[in-house]
Amino acid sequence: MDARGGIGGSPTHDLRGLDLLEEINRLRKERNAVILAHYYQKPQIQDLADFVGDSLELSRKAAETDADVIAFCGVRFMAETAKILSPEKIVVLPDMDAGCSLEDSCPPAQFKAFREAHPDHIAISYINCSAEVKALSDIIVTSSSAEKILSKIPRDQKIIFGPDKHLGGYLARKLGRDMLLWPGVCIVHESFSETELLKLKAMNPGAPVAAHPECPPAIIDHADYVGSTSGILQYAKDMPGDTLIVATEPHIIHQMEKAVPEKTFVGAPGADGNCNCNVCPYMALNTLEKLYISLRDLQPRIEMDERLRVAAKKSLDRMLEMASDTVGQGDVGAR
Repeated sequence: MDARGGIGGSPTHDLRGLDLLEEINRLRKERNAVILAHYYQKPQIQDLADFVGDSLELSRKAAETDADVIAFCGVRFMAETAKILSPEKIVVLPDMDAGCSLEDSCPPAQFKAFREAHPDHIAISYINCSAEVKALSDIIVTSSSAEKILSKIPRDQKIIFGPDKHLGGYLARKLGRDMLLWPGVCIVHESFSETELLKLKAMNPGAPVAAHPECPPAIIDHADYVGSTSGILQYAKDMPGDTLIVATEPHIIHQMEKAVPEKTFVGAPGADGNCNCNVCPYMALNTLEKLYISLRDLQPRIEMDERLRVAAKKSLDRMLEMASDTVGQGDVGAR
């Protein structure tokens, strides 16, 4: 990305006068493209997407389409997952700098050395990691599938869980499992303040708190519901009250307000109660301008060595197999 905010030498100011929505829709048809938007994207991007959802759910939906191009408005590891599941499709990410603090916290070489130092452990990795780390892992999990998958692993099997220490710690406490945790965190969920959350609860007496398990224990301890982004959205729809405090990236509130406009949703505050630190800076890199350019130029494009893709897909396939009801407890062990 150049200093003026464009991609591939196409600065943003060159797009003045264009009706971006009209041009994106034109290119969507011309390219036979499907546009995916994670729940943490800006509302304007969510509203034009073909599918809005969690990362793996989006990649699986895109794989089922006859699209030739996947434009993934999310972050890099999500677009990589789409490429792993749809190798025959062109996958573009509007801004290749849209990374993830969890992915950054777990460099593949360090993770490989860590695995080799603990050969009697299996490696369960949260999907928020690079394709290289997926390839080094035995099983990938999502925040919605992790508990079910862990329940199928024998209790005497030693486990490495990474890269999110808060998700791993939450699962360890809930399931009574002793796991070796990689010390990564999500910078968004790490930013929530217990003090500010308590103030918010006092201002909204009786309002439940829904929190993502990437949050630190001090936030989880005050939550009435803990679950994935899609789980939090469903809780918002089903809860009997009219106000919900939401401890995850606040752009999910757009979908809540669309689904149940009669309810009130309040985003949990960051450390000083006023900062925008609960907004993911990586997700925010995607814009309508960059989406248009990525569809126009089919760049930046996710490219992946086939050996890496196949190796990474094995751990994803293991997750999908274990998340179903077809695997027994005795079927998982150290490799």
